[in-house]
Amino acid sequence: MSFDYADFTNRNIGFVTPEQQQRLRGAQVFVCGTGGMGGACVFALARMGVGRLILADIDEFETSNMNRQAFAFQDTVGRHKADATRDLCLTINPEMEITVYHDDWPEHVERAVADSAIVVNGTDDLGASLLLYRTAKAQGRAVIDAYASPLPSVYVTQAGDPMPEERLSYPTLGTAWDALSQEQRDAAFLQEALYVILHSSSRHHIDLDLAGEVAAGKRSRMSFAPMVLTTGNLMAYEVANAILSRPPGADHRGWFFNPYKARVEHPRNALIGALMRPLVRRFLQKMMAG
Repeated sequence: MSFDYADFTNRNIGFVTPEQQQRLRGAQVFVCGTGGMGGACVFALARMGVGRLILADIDEFETSNMNRQAFAFQDTVGRHKADATRDLCLTINPEMEITVYHDDWPEHVERAVADSAIVVNGTDDLGASLLLYRTAKAQGRAVIDAYASPLPSVYVTQAGDPMPEERLSYPTLGTAWDALSQEQRDAAFLQEALYVILHSSSRHHIDLDLAGEVAAGKRSRMSFAPMVLTTGNLMAYEVANAILSRPPGADHRGWFFNPYKARVEHPRNALIGALMRPLVRRFLQKMMAG
């Protein structure tokens, strides 16, 4: 069956103009991490008609990924995530130009960031995230990201904004991205968890006993398809904003979407946050202690 890009994207028109659709077609996006949130974002970008992607991942699909990851199927289990994602994207739009990197992606990160309109962080590894953010800042590119949160979230860090390691007080400044200790990784994870609990109602929508085990490093992180897929789509909206020169919907602090209460939760103001932080820290410590 022949493929016609105009026919493929015809129903986009109205949300975007024909001229804007062509901008999406000509744009390149770098997505680092094509599993959960990153994969959901890629799925939306392919359907949106984005013409060029750079995909990076280091893992293969596993059976446990199928509960939430957009490109995880019985026939992709055991395949490299970025390769399988590329091949499935081409079944949506065979005209897409897709570059794939495996565990060699750090060798290409500067070029990948510089050549892309926007960067999407879909990795859950701290070192990889630091490399991505530091490179984007140096190259003058924005990064779209989400918190490790039970609620869908999104934030957009412009090149002039404080990076997450600065904003969330990670103990990683001055440490090379590939020289992090386990103590630094654990401390950074707890700082992010503290932020999520402080600035959202996430604690009301998850099993706190199991969450405490995750925070204490005793079990794998929990994840749920509606949360992951919604987050990926929020990221895709921000990609469209960037390509089409629209104002971003989220800033570097971002926001949380609460589907249980049908509301958006924005971060608390700085004064209230500072007053509540010691209480939230004690709550987090108690939760980790079981």
